[in-house]
Amino acid sequence: MTVAVLDASALLAMLRGEPGGSRVAAVLDDSAISVINLGEVIGHYARIGAPAPEIHRMLDPLPVQRVPFDEDFAYSVGLLLPATRAAGLSFADRACLALARRFGVKALTADRVWSRIATAVQVEIEMIR
Repeated sequence: MTVAVLDASALLAMLRGEPGGSRVAAVLDDSAISVINLGEVIGHYARIGAPAPEIHRMLDPLPVQRVPFDEDFAYSVGLLLPATRAAGLSFADRACLALARRFGVKALTADRVWSRIATAVQVEIEMIR
């Protein structure tokens, strides 16, 4: 059963041993991540020079559920734009929130600005640090 949806910042905190990473590790087996947010994590490692095989070795074994992006998901993400515009959330941020709302679970993030829009998007947001 999914208990949380991970933002890229949350998964990166766990992978990099940063503060709050242990909170992510505690729910990893029962969490989900959109492939959009997974792409952000992959992009982070690619940007710092990690080769694709190394990124695969690090991410593929993680027990987190990967949720593909489809048309229904696109509508959910796009329709969150008005409620998140003032906070400056990105498309990927909205993907995490839309997925958490779809599953009816909390979203884990390290991005503090999300706390300003939790009520507007009707998603419980857990700050990992």
